[in-house]
Amino acid sequence: MKKYGKKYREALTKYDPSKLYNPKDALRIVKEIAFANFDETVETAIRLGIDPTKADQRVRGTVVLPNGTGKSVRVLVFAKGEKAKEAEEAGADYVGAEDIAERITKEGWLDFEAVIATPDMMSVVGKLGRILGPRGLMPNPKVGTVTFDVAKAVKEAKAGRVEFRADRYGILHVGIGKVSFELDKLAENFAVLLDAVVRARPQAAKGRYLKSIAVSPTMGPSVKVDPLKVRDFIEEVGIS
Repeated sequence: MKKYGKKYREALTKYDPSKLYNPKDALRIVKEIAFANFDETVETAIRLGIDPTKADQRVRGTVVLPNGTGKSVRVLVFAKGEKAKEAEEAGADYVGAEDIAERITKEGWLDFEAVIATPDMMSVVGKLGRILGPRGLMPNPKVGTVTFDVAKAVKEAKAGRVEFRADRYGILHVGIGKVSFELDKLAENFAVLLDAVVRARPQAAKGRYLKSIAVSPTMGPSVKVDPLKVRDFIEEVGIS
């Protein structure tokens, strides 16, 4: 059995771990129980009623959190010519082509958190699949990271675009901000994410879609969210 530290056990006494809370109350509790000596990320775990082994039930997408993630995102763009210039003007941290690809393969350089590529550069980027893929950095047209509109993609990445993708157990893990965020800003980020996940429901998924939801600080225990109160929460925040 896993042993938890004193601060973790103290956090568990501040709420009922078995209770299902409405989303905003759950976030309020997360802010109260965070105990680490750094600004912890507020993590979400959403278990979906899907069969991730079936291609028509996979859930994946991106969403721009209106209040950002609280993290500084270094963006790499694979582009040439006018598109390279466009990326630089939009605020990309690194822009290049074969030179950047060579640096990644030969030097193991990975000092970036997001990768964007124009479609014509995918012949170069595709060779980096074994390096970028396992780290969740491989550009993909389905999530808007393979595009000729590099300015928009860079700005979204900088502003707080996050990718959500169900793992082999049908669970999404996404950070929605920092515990230092104001409660209303965390709530808005959470509502935007939940709305995007609900909209991404596969047609082939049967039964209850949102099976269970929990939020937690990086180092602390999780707080359960009532899936039946998600719709009202989204409407209350004013997302849809």
